[in-house]
Amino acid sequence: MNEEPTGALRRDAIGLREVLFQSVTAMAPAAAVAASIPSGAAFAGGSLPLAVLVALVACLFTASCVAELARELPAAGSVATYAARGLHPAVGFLVGWAYVFVEMLVPPLLLLQLGFTAAATLHEEWSAYPADLWWPWALAGAAVIAVAGYLGVRASARFGTVLGVFEILVLLVFAVLLIGKAGGANTLTVFGTAHTADGYTGAAGVFAGSVYTVLAFAGFEAAAPLAEETRDPRRTMHRAVLGAALGIGLFYVLTTYAMTVYFGPDRFAEFGASGAASWEGVARSSFGLFWVLVFLAVVNSTIANANACANVSTRTAFALARVRVLPGLLATLHPRHRSPVAGIAVQTVVAVTAVLGLGFAYDPVTAFLLLATVIVTVVVGVYIIVNLSCTGHFLRRGRAAFKPVRHLLFPVLGIAAFVPALLTAAGLPVFDFVTELTAPVSYAGPVVGAWLGVGVLVLLVLVRRHPERIAETARVHLDAYGPDADHAYGPDADRQSGTAPR
Repeated sequence: MNEEPTGALRRDAIGLREVLFQSVTAMAPAAAVAASIPSGAAFAGGSLPLAVLVALVACLFTASCVAELARELPAAGSVATYAARGLHPAVGFLVGWAYVFVEMLVPPLLLLQLGFTAAATLHEEWSAYPADLWWPWALAGAAVIAVAGYLGVRASARFGTVLGVFEILVLLVFAVLLIGKAGGANTLTVFGTAHTADGYTGAAGVFAGSVYTVLAFAGFEAAAPLAEETRDPRRTMHRAVLGAALGIGLFYVLTTYAMTVYFGPDRFAEFGASGAASWEGVARSSFGLFWVLVFLAVVNSTIANANACANVSTRTAFALARVRVLPGLLATLHPRHRSPVAGIAVQTVVAVTAVLGLGFAYDPVTAFLLLATVIVTVVVGVYIIVNLSCTGHFLRRGRAAFKPVRHLLFPVLGIAAFVPALLTAAGLPVFDFVTELTAPVSYAGPVVGAWLGVGVLVLLVLVRRHPERIAETARVHLDAYGPDADHAYGPDADRQSGTAPR
């Protein structure tokens, strides 16, 4: 490949539809409905639809903050740029350091799920297929994602759009069928507290269920790193982030309601991610071959999610490499496709190494749980910092730009929503519904701590030797190509913050 280490990502390559589905597929709606959201049923029981609705409202506070910042600061660095501008460039560097790390781990997480889901299903249907032959599926998925990324943002984003439409349509059709078959059992009491699980009466059960459900919303911010490749990014990013969070949140509410009334609210605490009391189990027992479509939607969801998060990791790495706080090699672009080919190569190596290394060292399910814990812990922490950054950025811009509800109340409520999710993801037993982590999943904490420790050391070296590079993490490069080219931070930037480019 004839790569070049300089230049910009492809401008105006994609529009609202592709960017919207970048966030939608990063939320993995089919996989979340089938595997993630049911974990809340152990607490909320048949009141899980209410728990999902509460989680949706809670997540919209943070989605609003991300959308506000994405409109103000359209940059491939996304959350790193937001933290640099809203708090301090050093904080922006650490956020970017952590975000690139976990987003590079999302594709192997999903490839593991692809592998063990495909292998288990094939073994169940044809016993001659080995139940432990999961890795060829994971490697095939890695190859597909690498090729889509190499071909550029248009190919990757359109691929994600097709996958996203398929999984949503399958689950929507299934939800309508479930509601129809439920007949007279349809009831709005599932949006109350009457059906919570034993031991978690009333609001306590709904709260516990919503904490676990909140984690299914992670990914709504994934559109933001594509800002520099999107037409009319300030408007498009805002609409995509909010649209994905609201649209998929309502999709979660509808599908959860449908399964709850069909399965029975008073026994929904038994519902889970596998077996007869699961989405695939119900499809198998009651809807014939329709279970094949549900299975394909979940498999499709893993590939789409991995594709979207590969876009996130490679664009964020590109942005940090461009200002030389990560190795400059990661800023290498393909001369024709304008894709960050070096980042895609690194992403692929990380994915294959993590999948095979952890999958064979433990087993694919345990490896999945370990990676999921690392990822969710960091991503939820990033959401909390982004909420703070929203307040900081708009306070710096002055009273005219600052809106108390959007830029102070919403960030506070967003933080309040995600702190319990952070404690739950980390296995800290602050609440009685939190399960303490056991080895090897408990290794997630030390892994995150070690990576952040290395990041602090790198930061100290950069501050001492190249402070201007840390300052550059706050730069919005897209402005350099527009009418405000002489003011790379945009016309409303705080010129007294000490973060202007040199």
